[in-house]
Amino acid sequence: MDLSSYSLPDLRRLQTKVESEIRRRSDTTRRALLKQVQKLVAEQGLTLDDLIDAPAAAAQPQAKATAAAKAKRGSAKKTKAPSVIKYRNPANPEQGWSGHGRRPQWVLDWLGQGKPLEELAA
Repeated sequence: MDLSSYSLPDLRRLQTKVESEIRRRSDTTRRALLKQVQKLVAEQGLTLDDLIDAPAAAAQPQAKATAAAKAKRGSAKKTKAPSVIKYRNPANPEQGWSGHGRRPQWVLDWLGQGKPLEELAA
């Protein structure tokens, strides 16, 4: 695919479409795999909770020992400050995005319409 003939806005729209398609296919694959795993677990007479809880219960004594060792060393756990909302969804102001991490679907939809991200600034 030769992208050299595309303008910058065209490339951004294409990027938005590609990101949306990747997210859609990833979700579809994740759901299909979950169904397969649920079927395999059910064939063995178990549930996903049985499968997930077993390793967690076995790891608890080690986790307690690790926590006790950290407490003895006097290491303080750093708390991460919450991200500041930089962008708000005009259709639903309760939805915000810090500008870090994966773009929410409403941001991708906004950009897919060719609108600039700056218009969403909080």
